[in-house]
Amino acid sequence: MSQEDGLIRLSRFLSDSGSASRRQADKLIKAGQVTVNGVKVMSLGTKINPRLVKVSCRGKLVRSATKVYYLLNKPVGYICSVRDPHNPKTVLTLVPPQPKVWPVGRLDMDSSGLLLLTNDGDLTFQLTHPKFSVVKTYLVKVDKQVRSTDLIKLKQGIRLTEGLAKADQVSIQGQKALSLSIHQGWKRQIRRMLAGLGYNVVSLTRVQEGNLSLGNLAVGKYKILQRKDIK
Repeated sequence: MSQEDGLIRLSRFLSDSGSASRRQADKLIKAGQVTVNGVKVMSLGTKINPRLVKVSCRGKLVRSATKVYYLLNKPVGYICSVRDPHNPKTVLTLVPPQPKVWPVGRLDMDSSGLLLLTNDGDLTFQLTHPKFSVVKTYLVKVDKQVRSTDLIKLKQGIRLTEGLAKADQVSIQGQKALSLSIHQGWKRQIRRMLAGLGYNVVSLTRVQEGNLSLGNLAVGKYKILQRKDIK
């Protein structure tokens, strides 16, 4: 094998190793936080052969990590951050500490349900980039009876500051509950959509993302997935 055979982009190596997501890796490189054989590298197009060089990120040697995938039933009260000095209740405390992982996407602190955590940067990109349009389904309980006419309005779209927020699918699940699917991922989008129609959200649980389902997984528990299980 020649030296050229094993070349991969530096940012991909960092994401594959679990050091950062692909987007975070690009930011670290541009910030001068990554070295190759002791030399600072700031070009995003840099390619390396991991077998032949030593890569350090933020002063620590980067080693290839085994890919892991956790499906977590996130409880209310936990935040989807790697670290937060003001709130120690992060979702990372609910899964094994090694290898290091990060949450794919977000569920706000007041929401619960399906959350994927991994150290696979490529998968993170595929599940979070808007161009892939991954559909997510939520069970939402509100403070008053759901009007059937509002289901039509949710599918037609509710105007938010980012643009027109549309439900891909929506159905009534009880007098004060509905199932709602979206492929957009704006901050607190569902709560804001329903607020635009005069509803206050009592609880919001993500039950499906792509081909992954929450099923009967208990709140606060996780299960290990294989890459083939995930879209």
